Amino acid sequence: MLASLPFRNYTARLQQFFQLTKPRVVSLIVFTAVIGMFLAVPAETLSSPHFWTLALSATIGVALVAGSAAALNCLVEQKIDAVMARTRARPLPMGTITTHETLLFSGAIGGGGLIILYLFVNPLTMWLTLATFVGYAVIYTVLLKPLTPQNIVIGGASGAMPPVLGWAAVTGQVSHDALLLFLIIFAWTPPHFWALALYRTKEYEKAGVPMLPVTHGDRFTRLQVLLYTVILVAVTMLPFSTRMSGVIYLAAAAALGGWFLAYAIRICIAYTDELAKKTFRYSILYLSLLFLALLVDHYFVF
Repeated sequence: MLASLPFRNYTARLQQFFQLTKPRVVSLIVFTAVIGMFLAVPAETLSSPHFWTLALSATIGVALVAGSAAALNCLVEQKIDAVMARTRARPLPMGTITTHETLLFSGAIGGGGLIILYLFVNPLTMWLTLATFVGYAVIYTVLLKPLTPQNIVIGGASGAMPPVLGWAAVTGQVSHDALLLFLIIFAWTPPHFWALALYRTKEYEKAGVPMLPVTHGDRFTRLQVLLYTVILVAVTMLPFSTRMSGVIYLAAAAALGGWFLAYAIRICIAYTDELAKKTFRYSILYLSLLFLALLVDHYFVF
């Protein structure tokens, strides 16, 4: 029994470092990147071992760099995390991992991810991923988030890059279809995060973060959630309009978007914290199902 204690301590330590990478956030990033890879190629490409090797290498590389950016975000925001209920149990606020250890960990996995992308994928994907890292970990986290309530809108560009990275990984280029995927996530980001900010307003205010409901009030933010959801639903029609996708995707986008819009309307006219929580949770499911619908439509057109 005593012999098992070092192993338990070791696994607990690994779990703490794993938490620094924000695994739930990274899993959505990797998911959209992988969808981008599959949407970029025709069905016959799936029989190629080269494609699968490329896709696996790109997935690992993007995941490592995304985890590195998340760890750096935790490092920069550790004082903010310490006063917010949803983040105060993270390793840095709890003191279970030090600043020095976080820097080394972030540098190691981020550098490893970039090397994998450069050597086993292509230089374009590596440079785009590095730019995404800088956009999130530096421009958004260090500059935008503490300075402007439009942090989510502007900083959303880095969060919208994963499908573009996936596309570039398997094609070596960025097409207009890849940019449509970028645009969908870019439009999705504000209503997704502002739904969260609405029921966490007091915590953001206490932490000194100028999120939109803190600086412009509850009513204004609720209206913005509705307006950006309308924009999002319109943007999700573009893949069908440009013939990137067909009726399978169109039907799914209309149904999913209609449900999201219903949430946004209710937030605007009859707000409750519980409704905002449900909207936030649905927004994650919405994006996942929307990209899954794109994939199904791409390979199973009747």
